[in-house]
Amino acid sequence: MDDRAYPTRPFLAVSAAVIQDSKVLIVRRGGTFGRGVYTLPGGVVEAGETLTQAVIREVREETGIAIEPVALAGYREMIQRDEAGKISRHFVIVCFAARWIGGEPVPEPSEIDEVAWRRPEELDGLKTTAGLREIIADAMQKL
Repeated sequence: MDDRAYPTRPFLAVSAAVIQDSKVLIVRRGGTFGRGVYTLPGGVVEAGETLTQAVIREVREETGIAIEPVALAGYREMIQRDEAGKISRHFVIVCFAARWIGGEPVPEPSEIDEVAWRRPEELDGLKTTAGLREIIADAMQKL
């Protein structure tokens, strides 16, 4: 059973707009939640982790790369409702602007179908998470 489905409270999550050579690291979700959606790598903060520790860990787990979080690049709230209007998912996502330190991106197969460096304009026409372009623009400006 997915403890994040039909939550009694929001879950705190992190993501990273990892920038290298004017490109951002984009993943396509492959798990049951968000399948086929292009977004930033990230996930839920674990008890005892700082936001910075969580984003470093999540990006490493999902893509295999090492990053340096530099600044906050905004936040997003993701609230999803089922057909009856009941809240089925609720995440508050703190987004970081980050630099690539090392490693070649490889998708973690249980959660990610694809991982690639893309220029922001290459996202046009793709199904992305809400506000993705704005977060990327803010991250690029801060780096």
